[in-house]
Amino acid sequence: MARLKNVEAFCTICGSVKKFEITGIISGEENQNKRWAKCKTCKQTRIIDLADIKTDAKPNLEGIETENVKNYSPTETYEIGDNIYHKSWDDFGKVVNKVITSDGQSSIIVEFQKSGNKKLIESYIQKPQSEVI
Repeated sequence: MARLKNVEAFCTICGSVKKFEITGIISGEENQNKRWAKCKTCKQTRIIDLADIKTDAKPNLEGIETENVKNYSPTETYEIGDNIYHKSWDDFGKVVNKVITSDGQSSIIVEFQKSGNKKLIESYIQKPQSEVI
């Protein structure tokens, strides 16, 4: 097996898939694939099992222009696996994850063909503004 320094895994503190830095190994025959790893976002250290990590984390984005594609709007709701088109960026992408932001707003993680991995707002409801007199 190739020596890994960084892996992507689910962080229970952040609540989504994040990049982890391998910081150490665990001794024992039953712990052969387990490693100590530190989340690069929240700095929490935990044990991860390398056998559970997917090696092909990037979705296949070839030919999604011809598939069923939804135009992106922050007011719409999306599901993991949905293909979207972002008109402002002229870019096609696939929804790979859904997360809740710190203020409770729903957001999606989209892997775009040109722009790469981006976080976008979904299900946005604009609150009425108070009038200034």
